[in-house]
Amino acid sequence: MPTLLTAIYYLAFATPRYVSEARFIVRAASQEQPSALGVALQGVGLSASATDSFAVHEYIRSRDALAALEPKIDVAKMLAPAGADLMSRHPRPWEGETKESLYKGLQRFVTVGYETSTGISTLRVESFRAQDSQKLAAALLDSGEELVNKLNERSSASAVIDAERTKLEAETRLRDIQVRLTAFRNREGMVDPTLSATENSALIGELLSGIATLEAERSQLAAQAPNSPQLPILDGRLAAFRRQLAEERAKIAGGAGSLATKFSEYETLAAERTLAERAMAAASTALDTARVDARRQKLYLERIVSPSVADKATEPNRLRAILIVLISTLLIYGIGWLVWAGLREHRQL
Repeated sequence: MPTLLTAIYYLAFATPRYVSEARFIVRAASQEQPSALGVALQGVGLSASATDSFAVHEYIRSRDALAALEPKIDVAKMLAPAGADLMSRHPRPWEGETKESLYKGLQRFVTVGYETSTGISTLRVESFRAQDSQKLAAALLDSGEELVNKLNERSSASAVIDAERTKLEAETRLRDIQVRLTAFRNREGMVDPTLSATENSALIGELLSGIATLEAERSQLAAQAPNSPQLPILDGRLAAFRRQLAEERAKIAGGAGSLATKFSEYETLAAERTLAERAMAAASTALDTARVDARRQKLYLERIVSPSVADKATEPNRLRAILIVLISTLLIYGIGWLVWAGLREHRQL
């Protein structure tokens, strides 16, 4: 009787359904093809491509995907065309016309599978019209591509934004140090205390050389003419040279306004500027690397086979459904008969 009823339904009432299939792959730009050993070991754990593909699968079968479809396609009308039988269409007699019911009903018409050996995903969509199946499959693939684009934006934004923030902080630090260094130069009236110290050292060397020359001349003159009127003149020049020498030495070190004090402050600022420039260079390199990595790790949903338009209904498979019911009922009948026979023998004992 169940087999007879099933045969009557499938042969006389079941509405034919058209299937549209599409095949796609989700991969990163830098992803390489796995080796033979890698393919053999894919069962041990999930690869990155498999994880990305499963994310797209879950989204295609999610409520978010249905919500994204509704502004573009009247899914409820597509699943309940005029003339469709009550057991195939949505909603079925015991189902309500709610969003949740529509979501659960859509699961009967959409199937997504993954081939581990090739990494190719297959999207299979059924409906009561060939064009509707192709349209719904294409819309679901578009939704999957939008999800991949959102994932790319999130992954690239997190890394690149952090690198940009680090570079901005390094630029601000370098700019602040440069302002402080410029203020120091304007306040002290010198570009580089090191150059000033070098110039003063050269001047001190010249003064020492002049003093040595004058002392040699005076010694020679004093030995030859002790009462020479040139001696007071040489003494005056020596005194002037020594005063100038003391002043130049005082400029280099010895007082609060000496070059030594200024040199210490300048060296601190120069060292901070060097560190800031290195940090700036490192931040720029890190930003470039983050952008390159973001492009390299970008995901792509590539359509290998676009959604097809079937010219013949392939569902439901009437013969298979009838055979399944026949075999199932025979198994139930056989098990029931064995149980009944055992109970009857037990009663006789």
